[in-house]
This record gives sequence, structure tokens and C-alpha cells, in this order.
Amino acid sequence: MSGSGSVRLAESDAEILGCYAVMAQLRPHIGREAFVPRVRLQQEQGYRLAFLNVDRAPVTVAGYRFLEQLHAGRVLYVDDLVTDEARRSGGFGSRMLAWLFEQAIDNACQSLDLDSGVQRIDAHRFYEREGMRLASYHFKRSTEGL
Repeated sequence: MSGSGSVRLAESDAEILGCYAVMAQLRPHIGREAFVPRVRLQQEQGYRLAFLNVDRAPVTVAGYRFLEQLHAGRVLYVDDLVTDEARRSGGFGSRMLAWLFEQAIDNACQSLDLDSGVQRIDAHRFYEREGMRLASYHFKRSTEGL
């Protein structure tokens, strides 16, 4: 992975795998061996994986997709957004979020949306500083064990 400071889409298997170490900090339940196949499967459904390189390594990674929703219209939905723990507070997350927002505008989206786990208090503060607002609650019921 070359380049420094610009956001790019991970398209090759090597680029996708290069994002694993950062993404694993947000999604530790996904093993290294399953990461590329899982991203490839999601890409078939419109998922895109973006990364911001600094010193030839990803420091921020974002997975997103474009959705059409009855209640919201066209939306850029961020599935995953994480900055390497060792590089946080360096402005990298802000740069990625700004890039995502540009993608939303360029693709005629009415909004940029994401869900964030209730335990991620620092992330919530970051999103609010970036001009996002708490707009809904996300409810979930597991089907495992039924």
C-alpha cells in the first residue's frame, strides 16, 4: 500500500488485507483468514472499503454502502469506521469522515448515517464534534440459540 494522506478504496486482496489490523480493533470477532472473503461477499452487495494511509500503512478504515430507504431517501451508510488506537486524536478520523461526507454529496445522498455501539462513548463525542446528531435508537434481537 503506497501513498500518504489520501483516502483510497481497497480493491485488491492485498489492500483489503492491509486494512485488517485497524479494522480488527473495531471488529475483533472477525479472524484474519475470514476478513478478505467477508469483505468480498459484502462488496457483492455494494459495500466499499476505504482507507487513509500514513507512512505507507492504513491508520483509518471505513466500510460503507449506498442505500435507498423509504424513511430517508438515498443514504451513505457507514458500517464500519475506525482509527488505529495508537493514532487517534491526530485528525485522521475527521479526514475520513469529511471524505465520506463528500462521497455522500457527490452521490446525491440526503444524509450520511451510521450506528455506533452504546459503549463507544468516545466515538459518540467525536461524531457530535463532527456535526452529527443522535437521531434514533437501534434495536436488535438475536436469532442464535432459538
